[in-house]
Amino acid sequence: EVQLVESGGGLVQAGGSLRLSCTGSGFTSDDYTIAWFRQAPGKEREGVSCITSKEGNTNYAGAVSGRFTVSNSNTKNTVYLQMDSLKPEDTAIYYCAADVLGGVWLDPKFYDYWGQGTQVTVSS
Repeated sequence: EVQLVESGGGLVQAGGSLRLSCTGSGFTSDDYTIAWFRQAPGKEREGVSCITSKEGNTNYAGAVSGRFTVSNSNTKNTVYLQMDSLKPEDTAIYYCAADVLGGVWLDPKFYDYWGQGTQVTVSS
């Protein structure tokens, strides 16, 4: 069973930075995708970014492109989301998710495994 654990959330002022980590275990293949989603109160869950494990192909939502960077660790069992120039509208619970088909989609319906989420709060 694939398991995912997020860490790195917290409170930061607008314009600041945070780095989230997602550590996975239980993968039976080395070809998968890790994505980041977020959900703000009263809003639907939205895709933020994703990265494939083997080739490092990435995808970003327009709202975060140029400010967020997703990357694989050297060991490839951890994915990072570096978030810079944070805005109050980035405030949400951030989840990582895994897809074992290896695509670069940002639609939550393609992801079967989810972490528990980590809170990110950006103050104005």
